[in-house]
Amino acid sequence: MIIGLVTAVAASACYGTGSVLQAVGSRKSARREAAAASATGTTTNGTTQHGGPSLSSTAKAAVTWEFMVGTVLDFVGFGLGALAARLLPLFLSQTVISANLIITALLGIKLLGIRLNGKEWASIGVVCSALVLLATAAGHEGSGDTARSTHWWLLAISVVLMGGGTVAVRMLGSRAAILAGLLSGLGFGAIGVGVRILDGLSPFDLPTLLADPALYAILISGAIGMYLHTVALQIGSVNGATAALVVGETVLPGIIGVLWLGDASRAGFAWVAVLGFLMAVAGAVAVAWFGEPDAHAAAPTEPAPEPAQVR
Repeated sequence: MIIGLVTAVAASACYGTGSVLQAVGSRKSARREAAAASATGTTTNGTTQHGGPSLSSTAKAAVTWEFMVGTVLDFVGFGLGALAARLLPLFLSQTVISANLIITALLGIKLLGIRLNGKEWASIGVVCSALVLLATAAGHEGSGDTARSTHWWLLAISVVLMGGGTVAVRMLGSRAAILAGLLSGLGFGAIGVGVRILDGLSPFDLPTLLADPALYAILISGAIGMYLHTVALQIGSVNGATAALVVGETVLPGIIGVLWLGDASRAGFAWVAVLGFLMAVAGAVAVAWFGEPDAHAAAPTEPAPEPAQVR
């Protein structure tokens, strides 16, 4: 249990730091693209006809050094989170990992110039209290042994959610920040479920691993979830997008873990686990609700290029 908690906390730290660095890179790229368009007198601003970021603008954001470092941290967090999902009940591991919302908010103050209001601080306090309750109530984790059909269902649902979600986000454009964050969270939550039920890990058996549909659900959910998270950071408040991610990453995997994977709380502590779970989700939603939608506007801007002198 202790090793699992430490692993989950480390994953949370990696994800939270990575999110802020990715937001810094995304916004730096957007400012450069806008400045280039202004200097050349073109109307191209890296957005689609619906107002959302284009694929090219997202790709440009992904090659900034801040974004690349953040992505490396995400991969490290993914590995640690996968280990935590094998060692802890999903309702505990996913909630602890989702506490990266707190790290994101605190680092956002320093790196993005975001100012948190009193309601946001109170909401973060609710999330911290919920984590204490969950850690107190957590019991044993389930075995993860499921019917093969469950692995195929996970793959099918992942394809539908990630594919359909990507289309919906691109159609909604600039209004899709919270939806993109929620869908990316569902993708990361599917990773947690997939890692728990994945065959061929213990003992390690490569042919069995490669034949498991859950492996491809993990890959699809991870890749598209990362893209949707990037989009959410480009067009919305970093705290709001991360809070939406927390809900998606926490609620569904926690329910699946209890109902189908055998996760359980300590004897007599079921009500504590339920209370902590609900508080964690409510706190994350409150951060998104009370956060300033244009908080990213407070991020420091690069000086505009001086106009060329006419000789």
